[in-house]
Amino acid sequence: MDFSKRFQSLNKGIYLNKNNKKHGYLLTFCYDDMVKVLLIGISCDESLVTTVGKRVTIKDVAEAAELSITAVSQILNGKGERFPKATRDRVMAVRDKLGYVPNFNARSMINHSMKTVGIIVPNLVNPFFSTFLRGIQSAMYESECVPIILSADHNETLERYYLKTFIERGVDGVIIAGSAIENKGIKDLLQPIHISYLLFDQADPISGGDQIIVNDEHGGELATSHLIHAGHRKIAVVIPEQPSQNVKLRLAGYRHTLEQNQISFDPKLIFPTGLSKMGGRQIAADIIKSKATAVFSTNDEMAIGLIRGLQEADVRVPEDVSVVGYDDIDLDDYVTPRLTTIHQPIYDMGVWACQMIMSRLSTPELSPQLKMVDVSLKERNSVKRL
Repeated sequence: MDFSKRFQSLNKGIYLNKNNKKHGYLLTFCYDDMVKVLLIGISCDESLVTTVGKRVTIKDVAEAAELSITAVSQILNGKGERFPKATRDRVMAVRDKLGYVPNFNARSMINHSMKTVGIIVPNLVNPFFSTFLRGIQSAMYESECVPIILSADHNETLERYYLKTFIERGVDGVIIAGSAIENKGIKDLLQPIHISYLLFDQADPISGGDQIIVNDEHGGELATSHLIHAGHRKIAVVIPEQPSQNVKLRLAGYRHTLEQNQISFDPKLIFPTGLSKMGGRQIAADIIKSKATAVFSTNDEMAIGLIRGLQEADVRVPEDVSVVGYDDIDLDDYVTPRLTTIHQPIYDMGVWACQMIMSRLSTPELSPQLKMVDVSLKERNSVKRL
């Protein structure tokens, strides 16, 4: 293979520097859908050159600094006051030259300070869970805890695999949002090996695990009441094809509110679809055929897709059909019309999840923690009064 043309667009990076002289280049190039990395070492100072792919260890630093591993460890961990400043400076200089990075797992085992928490969510792309994770990450940074975040896509098999992987990796705790596994299954996996865990978006009381539970039935009641008070009586509901427990509670709130207002429940007004904007868009034609004057979408993403589908069919929102969503994701303020929805404190719930799991890790004997979260109506422009 002729590499001459390939190397014309190489991304060069200086590998080592000493006295402002280049000691090597990290060269990357791509061919046949494969990325190759080539390290060309041209240093005459052998103490600065490491084997490609070999991680620099504390032993390497100790040998280069001509000190014991114990001495180097104490200096690198800020406990080397007994050593002369010149010695400490020499260790730091060698560390920088070799590019030594402490091994997190080894350091954690020694000082027991840094914690890792595995986090499983159904969908990383969903704006709800991205905001939830921002709350977790912010709080975990303050707690010097490292999150490991994975998306299981509502797949029970994948979720079990991830949980077993977390166990094998020795995480200190687990946060599971919107699990595809029944609560008993989670308990059976994690409790026998004493891994702390917190469930979010489950709404199914169990013993032994911490939980954040949103008052979703009240949320369904708020959404439906708002539409009824605006004069609507034929109200459709959009739900996921595989509704979770929290969605079922939102639907229960819808049915309860219809009953309170002497409106008969019509199962033909329940429309299952994909849990996505595309799912909402695809169900628009069925909503139009139902002659409903209003729609309660149990998820904002489906509501946003529904509005798009209705508008593409020349059905105006809210002039022809009113729409209420659920979650209050940031996109709600940027669609036309701006979406009326049920507000959940998503970011705060991420912070609370972190605080609760950290409390459990610091005090394992705590009684099961339960955080009840209420919701509220966020009124914007997608509902018309009849």
